[in-house]
Order: sequence, then C-alpha cells, then structure tokens
Amino acid sequence: MITIKTPEDIQKLREGGRHLAKVFVALKDVIKVGVNTSDLNALAEKVVREMGDKPAFLNYKPQGAKRAFPASLCVSVNDEIVHGIPTENNRVLVEGDIVSLDMGLIHEGMIVDSAITVPVGKIDAKTKKLLAATEESLYAGIKAARGGMYIGDIGVAVEAVANRNKFSIADELAGHGVGYKVHEDPFVPNFGMPGQGPLLKPGMVIAIEPMLNEGGHEIRHGADGYTIYTLDGSRSAHFEHTILITEGAPEILTKV
Repeated sequence: MITIKTPEDIQKLREGGRHLAKVFVALKDVIKVGVNTSDLNALAEKVVREMGDKPAFLNYKPQGAKRAFPASLCVSVNDEIVHGIPTENNRVLVEGDIVSLDMGLIHEGMIVDSAITVPVGKIDAKTKKLLAATEESLYAGIKAARGGMYIGDIGVAVEAVANRNKFSIADELAGHGVGYKVHEDPFVPNFGMPGQGPLLKPGMVIAIEPMLNEGGHEIRHGADGYTIYTLDGSRSAHFEHTILITEGAPEILTKV
C-alpha cells in the first residue's frame, strides 16, 4: 500500500534528510587511497549516532533474505552495483576505484535513504562520464516526479539520460517508497512508459536511485547474500535521493 505522510512525518523526514546529508559530507572527506571499507562503515555509524539517530540498514532483513544486513553502510566498489558489505570484505581502496555509498537513517522513527558514488584519486574519462551521467539521470528522474504525474514518467526520464550516454540500466534494481519502512510501495523502476504506473500524489515519499553500468544490464548475486555485481564485470555507479511529492516541483529531502 502506498502511504501519504502527515505534515508531522514530513518534518521529521526533512530533519532526518539533513542529518543523512551530513553523513555523506563526512564520508566524502575521507575517501582516498588506502582507506578500508570497514573504516567507512564505522565513521558513518559514528556520525549517525552522534546526531541521536539510528542506521536503518543495520540488522535490517529484507523479504527473502537469509540473514539480516550486518553493517550500517553499503559500500560497493567498481563492478559491485549495490549492497556491498564493508565489514566483511574489508577492502582497501586503491587509485582509480569508484565507490558507491548507500545509507538509510532513522530519525524519530522516520526513515530516509540516499546514495552517492565517489572516485578514489584519478579516474579515466569513461568513468567520469559514467558518474556524471548517473547523477544527471537521478536529477532527471526527480524533475519528472511531480504530483499528477506517474511512476512511469520517472523511469522514462532516467532511461533517456542512460540511453543518450550509451550506458545500460541495472533494470532488475529500482527505487522505492520510504518513510515508515526501509522499503515501501511503490516500486520505482529506472525505465518505464509515460503515464504508466501509480499516480504520484502530494505527500508520497519515494527514493529514486538510478544504477547505470558501463557494460550490459545483467547482474549476478554474490555469495554473501547481499552484494550485487554486474554480470560482465563492468563498472557501475549509483546515486539516490529521498524526495517528497508535492503539487509542484518535488522537494529533495536528503540534499546537502
């Protein structure tokens, strides 16, 4: 069921979104060669708890999962699209890596969700284009998310940017409603048809999160039960914001 948030809920989501943005500022400041992914997780959790909030992903068990997620932050490097477990792979970042950071935060019982992809040192021109196009596709999707439009209109906007830049969409993965739970209805694909899918109504809160791959769209699931990789080993980027649907332009709740 798609939920409409109350004004009180929305104010909590605004505050939580500002807090989550601060976590990403802190993480971006420490991304460099030699940093361990488990250290990123520790920093993210520290910042969240210092603000009086809780990490939403820690011990969260999605439907169908065999175990709860064991970290506060998802850290996915290069061909890892999403859901990398930083505390188990203990990966050390090297020059040229791209690192996707994805985190949910609980503020006064309300949940927000966001993601960025950050380069480590110098990256080549194609990888720069991948990051730029993925972020552009996020904002294209956000621009389309207006009250009276449809979920399919968001996917059309995201897909157009991916196609124009000749990147593929990890099309089995998608955004979602958020707020009372980590994952709520509606399902928010990164492709679609104009005017199709659920109607966007003021008070809905959704997470839009395009994931674009340099190579093909196919994915594979890692042995840890969470990490999702590109099937062909190509690099992938991921950007996400939690937004509030209004009568006009959407409000980005997780922006800096």
